[in-house]
Amino acid sequence: MSALAAPVSAAQAESDRMSPRQRVLLTLLLGAQFMIAVDFSILNVALPEVGAGLGFSLANLQWIATAFALAAAGFTLLFGRVADLVGRKRLFVAGMAVLGGASLLGGLAVSPAMLLAARVLQGLATAAVTPAGLALLTSAFAEGRPREKALGLNGALMSAGFTAGAILGGALTSLLSWRWAFLINVPVAAAVVALAPSVVPDARPAERGRLDVPGAVAVTGGLLALVFGLTQAGEHGWGAPVALGSMAVGAALLAAFWFVEKRAATPLVPLSVLKRPSVVWGNFTGLLAFVTETSLVFLLTLYLQKVLGYSALSTGLAFGVLGLGTVVGGTLGGRAVGRFGARRAIALGGVTQAAATLALVALGTSAAGIWLVLTATFVGGVGNMLVIVAFMVTATSGLPAAEQGLATGIATMAQQVGITMGTPIMSAVVAGASGAGVLAGIRLAIGVNAALVLAATVLAVGGLRPRARS
Repeated sequence: MSALAAPVSAAQAESDRMSPRQRVLLTLLLGAQFMIAVDFSILNVALPEVGAGLGFSLANLQWIATAFALAAAGFTLLFGRVADLVGRKRLFVAGMAVLGGASLLGGLAVSPAMLLAARVLQGLATAAVTPAGLALLTSAFAEGRPREKALGLNGALMSAGFTAGAILGGALTSLLSWRWAFLINVPVAAAVVALAPSVVPDARPAERGRLDVPGAVAVTGGLLALVFGLTQAGEHGWGAPVALGSMAVGAALLAAFWFVEKRAATPLVPLSVLKRPSVVWGNFTGLLAFVTETSLVFLLTLYLQKVLGYSALSTGLAFGVLGLGTVVGGTLGGRAVGRFGARRAIALGGVTQAAATLALVALGTSAAGIWLVLTATFVGGVGNMLVIVAFMVTATSGLPAAEQGLATGIATMAQQVGITMGTPIMSAVVAGASGAGVLAGIRLAIGVNAALVLAATVLAVGGLRPRARS
């Protein structure tokens, strides 16, 4: 009988229980991660109001989202490693303080430049807080059931945060002002900063290492160029010179990073880590999970608003069912990984997500289409979250505590880049089929989305297959 199938002893069950201190720590960390997730989507439905209030031109409105995405994705790997070098608690608290200050600045903004500065600071704070918070979480809970449960809850609340952000952004903008989409963060950040020093354990390294500056410059520059290129592709099309040029520069810098790390005495990311199957295939799985689910939300937003005529607020409320599905999936994710293993959990979640997504190809012009949307997004959300929990467990397993900041930094980078890639890819598919009508383009893109989910699942399951020892 395998270890996973063996009966759980009383001693094992006792060791799996969280201590009161762990529960408080988990609540604090999950609260911070939930707030970060809300920030990703809370401004989406408020962008027109923000633009009108501060005088953004229609062409420049996208920079409100782009400024955040560039900083959040570009610096996350660097800050993940910095957390290992200077202390995760210190970086986590400092990042939350910056996030609170940036949110206050955004809420009080009186010009486009002031708002964009706030968004850049919010992105930098996110790049620091997310990997540092995840590293604190993975370090506080041992590998196995405790960590699987903690990561499952983390995934559930982060996904719920994305959905809650869309609903909350619409409600705040409609009832109060778009400024509250920023200001609501301030008291939450202040509470975390006040409580963290006494709740979060100090995890400073015994010896402070040296930062690999050439590697940091190469990978940060590469990620910035790549993400900028992706956002420009979404705005101007994949054939736009600025998009192609930026992505080419990004690819060149990331290739240069690989060679820099081969020669560095103290590399930012040891190549031995990047060659581990769990790191490679775990993060590949996470990247595609975020590419497909975030882009599906984009496609269904087009469907609900352009085909069925829903308002922005009604669209946000419809996605509440998707949020419920991800909460269920996150709650079950840790148990699924513990019972079946991460590889089988990825297979189960991926097939479930692909089947639910494929069902949406049947969407038509009838108002009854909303029932298919609600059912499929709930089921697909459960499957997607099983994959995401298994991805986080896989990508952070087998590495020493001293490298958990690096592991969570890589995982967060995969998440951020995946979020950025999804919409431009599916937007291009819809645009390519626009001659046949909006609905035809949406249905084609949904089919491509389902195929990507299934292909990623097959590749990840194959890549994570246990290797026979020679």
